[in-house]
Amino acid sequence: MNEGVLLSINVSDGGVPKHPRQECVLRVNGIEGDRQAHPQIHGGPQRAVCLYSLELIESLRSEGHPVTVGSLGENLTLAGIPWHQMVPGTCVDVGAASLELTGYADPCRTIVGSFHDRRSARIFERVHPGWSRLYARVMKEGSLRIGDPVHVAAPLTQDAEDAGGTLERDTRD
Repeated sequence: MNEGVLLSINVSDGGVPKHPRQECVLRVNGIEGDRQAHPQIHGGPQRAVCLYSLELIESLRSEGHPVTVGSLGENLTLAGIPWHQMVPGTCVDVGAASLELTGYADPCRTIVGSFHDRRSARIFERVHPGWSRLYARVMKEGSLRIGDPVHVAAPLTQDAEDAGGTLERDTRD
């Protein structure tokens, strides 16, 4: 389990870059006031919010990429979180809201401007494991503010759900 901080909340009227705001309300279908240019690909309850790491953005910058916070289309930029722990099934509490990571966000042509060689595959999970953005579903709606704490919990187990029970947090190391 790790603690981090919500560094940036990013929204747009569709497309990238997404622009920062100080606070927001996170609902089951995403951040109020945010819109996706291609809702058939992004958005909906299983992809309500996209998360990314400040540390990975800084690493990409050090490689010469002109990436900035929000230019990759992430809604929430997190700092201080070991990104290798961010895998589908993981629960993440951000401020008053709770999320479950549902999958990796494949890069698309709209973010190529964030890469010096226009190759967004630099953050494609199958090519560079551990560098991808992640989608999440909202388990508990709530208000968020810049600086809110971020808590990463153990992934949910499928065993409880398969047995007809509720999902439980996996406490195995």
